[in-house]
Amino acid sequence: MTGPSHNGSGSSGISGEIFGGLAAMLVAMPSAIAFGLVVYAPLGGDAAAAGALAGIIGAIVLGIVAPLFGGAPGIITAPCAPAAAVMGALAAHLAAGGPENPDLAIIQVLLMLTALLSGGLQLLYGLLGGGSIIKFIPYPVVAGYLSGVGILIFTGQLPKFLGTPKGTRFFDAIARPDLWQTTAIAVGIVAIVGMVFSKKITRTVPAPIIALLCGVAAYFGLSPLYPDLLALEHNPFVIGAIASGSGPGFFESLASRLSAIGNLDTKTLDLILIPALTLSVLLSVDTLKTGVILDALTRRQHKSNRELIGQGIGNLATAVAGGMPGAGTMGATLVNVTSGGRDRLSGILNGVFALVAFLALGSLIAWIPVAALSGILMVVGIRMIDRETFYLMRQKATLFDFLVILAVVVTAVGMDLITAAGVGIGFAILLFLRDQIRGSVIHRKLWGNRIFSKKRRPPSEMAILEQKGEKILIVELEGPLFFGTADQLLSEIQPLLGNVRYMILNMKRVRSLDFTAAHRLEQMETQLHEQGGCLILSDLPRFMSSGERFEEYLSHVGILEEFTTTRLFGEMDEALEWAEDRTLEMEGVVRPTDGHPLDLSEIHILAQLKPQEIEWLRPCVRKVDYPGGEKIFSRGDSGDTMYLIGKGEVRISLPLSDGKIHHLVTFNRGDFFGDMSFLDNTVRSADAIAATDCELYGISRIAFNGVAEQAPHLAEQVFAGLCHILAERLRQANMEIRALQES
Repeated sequence: MTGPSHNGSGSSGISGEIFGGLAAMLVAMPSAIAFGLVVYAPLGGDAAAAGALAGIIGAIVLGIVAPLFGGAPGIITAPCAPAAAVMGALAAHLAAGGPENPDLAIIQVLLMLTALLSGGLQLLYGLLGGGSIIKFIPYPVVAGYLSGVGILIFTGQLPKFLGTPKGTRFFDAIARPDLWQTTAIAVGIVAIVGMVFSKKITRTVPAPIIALLCGVAAYFGLSPLYPDLLALEHNPFVIGAIASGSGPGFFESLASRLSAIGNLDTKTLDLILIPALTLSVLLSVDTLKTGVILDALTRRQHKSNRELIGQGIGNLATAVAGGMPGAGTMGATLVNVTSGGRDRLSGILNGVFALVAFLALGSLIAWIPVAALSGILMVVGIRMIDRETFYLMRQKATLFDFLVILAVVVTAVGMDLITAAGVGIGFAILLFLRDQIRGSVIHRKLWGNRIFSKKRRPPSEMAILEQKGEKILIVELEGPLFFGTADQLLSEIQPLLGNVRYMILNMKRVRSLDFTAAHRLEQMETQLHEQGGCLILSDLPRFMSSGERFEEYLSHVGILEEFTTTRLFGEMDEALEWAEDRTLEMEGVVRPTDGHPLDLSEIHILAQLKPQEIEWLRPCVRKVDYPGGEKIFSRGDSGDTMYLIGKGEVRISLPLSDGKIHHLVTFNRGDFFGDMSFLDNTVRSADAIAATDCELYGISRIAFNGVAEQAPHLAEQVFAGLCHILAERLRQANMEIRALQES
């Protein structure tokens, strides 16, 4: 089946958007009405009709406005369970006589302001790029909160399902069977059966529609036995006429509602700050979660920040219009996509169809049974409970995650959702700290007798480093260094410091460091200094995650002050080379400083040749000088010359595709390079640059072949020396690779 076109120009694309929007409306509208009842039920009186209207307005306004500005085409925005739970809890708290005991008109204004502030915060999240941050709220916190919301919805709807008088609490309703109404229970059971078994009846019509139709049919089916069911006035079993019983101030003009804000003081407004913040985060998480699922279905990438902007504008608009806030809902979105909706048009049409349905069938909404909506919501509440949570109890590694979920659920049910939000934020911090502390900040540890710098050294010096290199410790760090990981770092390093003279900390993967971690580094530096060594830092990032310069921060906290022994190097190889040089000096190795160039007979690869053989070789040798910094050859150059270093240092590096240079090795006097092209006569594989003033002996393969024809034994000796040294290099490389793999 060919999907609808994204520009909506094709007939199949338009029809897909139309059917998608219509199907989504059929799912969103009944749920929106039910969620509106949840919010306004605590207000008593005739607030059920006002709640139904708030849900309808939310479905209409959100459906039209949010897709216009959002960043996830195809997503359906409508009133949702988290919004109903948070707003309903706030309404119940206010109606119960909060700190200022506000009246009904003030409660409704506060609900409007809560929705406005929540929408404004969502808009701010999007503008500040918070879409990528909200998605990282720990799953246990979200799962616990949503499970708590599901339980509250279930317990809040059970009294209505049983038909008990308004205001009856959950436990009171269970304990008083004499208050139960057979009519309400029968209608609710039929609606639940329709909701649960709808897919066995048909997959074309959404489950809430089937459940609602079943409930309405059951209600009117019972009317011959209970004639009072056909009376609309003062009928507790139905929503009631929306045009009446709206409650003071609810249907007044926007100017009238806003004028009531002048009667609010700061303490009263403080009541809505935490609920609005909680609501904004929950709605954002719910939307972004739906966006991820939508991406998987449509194989597209939604723009999370733009979607938050669209959601924020939509919730601002619905709050001003007197409707419920909402989010990108999973059920309606899935129905939209599977029915052919892909673009913004389907979302907008969802809102338009909701408006048409309200205008055409608004009078019939009054006859919707409350028990039927309660039955639908009870099923929704049960499905929101994350039953997979209990599997976390079985594993020790996930037991803490289960306790987090349980704590948030218990707080939400036993106290309120606002407190649960605070508990969730606290546990989110604990989860972050746990994950940071659980993983080691040490990426790996290496010793200087198994890994070496890229500076080529004579066999005699390498033998010393293989024996004494254990005094050099390289520690590669990763992750944030802060109070939660600093003690862990010191605990792992402390047992090793007594046997180490030079400790190199590779900071390449470190993005932040606090004062506690800096103090731990000072402790290491002090201990190393007392035993004649020093702390060495390498690969320091330019900036920390906070934006502050890393090196400046280390200076401010005293680690790089002039009187400290801590040394700083740009690359780990430079640090390791410095530590190796100091180790060799401690063993009495003196590097030549007179600058006298080596003769051919002193070059290591030719050391086994007799003086006469050296003289036979000289005709094919060309002596060349290169000042420091000059390039000897480049990667891709043609050439067959091998160079022997009589004086100076040559740096071999590999140019990378991103413009960076990777240092491969540094050769010193007495060594050779360019042997690959000498052997296989192919282009150069790397760059060679004179690190210092150099005197080189170049041996061309063509010229060498001429000498080899006259003196085959000479050629055998040269190739034997070449093979011996190359074998040494391979053995060293193997040892370093093994050390890296085992670290």
